[in-house]
Amino acid sequence: MKPVEKITARPAGTVLDAVIVDGPDHLAEERPAPGTGDALRILLVEDSPPDVEMIRHILRDAGRSVSVIVVETREAFEAELSRRPPQLILSDYWLPTFDGSKALAIAKRIAPHIPFIFVTGVLGEEVAIEMLKEGATDYVLKNRLTRLAPAVSRALRESQQRREREQAEEKLQRSHDQLRALTGRLQFVREEERARIAREVHDELGQALTGLKLDLAWLAGKLPGTREVQGKIKTMSAHIDETIHAIRRIATELRPGVLDSLGLAAAIEWQAADFQERTGIRCDVRIEVADMSWDKDVSTACFRIFQETLTNIIRHANASRVEVRLAQDEQELFLTVRDNGRGISEREIIHTRSIGLIGMKERAAQVGGEVFFFGLPGRGTTVSLRVPLPAAVSHERSHA
Repeated sequence: MKPVEKITARPAGTVLDAVIVDGPDHLAEERPAPGTGDALRILLVEDSPPDVEMIRHILRDAGRSVSVIVVETREAFEAELSRRPPQLILSDYWLPTFDGSKALAIAKRIAPHIPFIFVTGVLGEEVAIEMLKEGATDYVLKNRLTRLAPAVSRALRESQQRREREQAEEKLQRSHDQLRALTGRLQFVREEERARIAREVHDELGQALTGLKLDLAWLAGKLPGTREVQGKIKTMSAHIDETIHAIRRIATELRPGVLDSLGLAAAIEWQAADFQERTGIRCDVRIEVADMSWDKDVSTACFRIFQETLTNIIRHANASRVEVRLAQDEQELFLTVRDNGRGISEREIIHTRSIGLIGMKERAAQVGGEVFFFGLPGRGTTVSLRVPLPAAVSHERSHA
């Protein structure tokens, strides 16, 4: 092992003592003089002490306070990166035991966000381009070290901007996740409330009106049998029947009982038949799924997306025929609705005021799925929903 060499010459009050240690842990550390404030931490991969001193002086002359750790070997480089990542890495490309390409790969694996600048001798253009593609920030030739300080400034500035951008993106993502969680909670509460109201409307009002109709029938048998009185009673009874039917319709629209009692496939068939009866638009349904029930949230999301799709067809499509397909494989549940109407445009799909489409996308996202819209002018619109099935459902189906 070679003796320790100390390099202490420096102008008073600037920087740096350098200690160079040879061997497997070849390392040199330069510390800022007292009172100089926070120093820029640099990890320098270099085997030439004169070049180390030259780089130090270039940065010092640029007015920077720096703390430099110098390593020669791969082991020391990895250890230092893991121990305390620096703010900047400077590296020679040609080293006795490993080259700059390996140093760059190690840096990108251990500390991918730290700027990496090659400070080297001869470096071919093809090699330089390849290193930049691999993630190097810049390269400076040793015979043009006047570029070093500007290159360091630019690298640090870009690194800071990148960190700020990533922090902003993380903050935005957290806000997005919180908003999505809130939306999911609101949708869950909304569905629960709709189900509760549907039950109360159907049971309480339906029973009350049925009782009122029975009382009216009893009254009809007790009153004098004049034509005028009996006619009025029949009219009232008919109005009660109409009100009962309206209550059933409202309760069904709030929360179709068939969805909870018979499942998604039956609910889609019922909704398609009701749509065809109300609009006169032919609606063909193909059900290609195993006879099983899915998670309640998945069934609700698929059914509400199907309802919204049919609503959009009524309002905008001017279609005469709709084809519906519900299918599944081992991994996903698929719902496809295709009409032969005017065809949705790309502008309509991405328009911020397309609240219905946005709501469909959000409902799909709540259960981990995706919904896609595709239209051709005069040839109709296709809405495709894909929802991943829980592992338990896939496993059950694979052993059915």
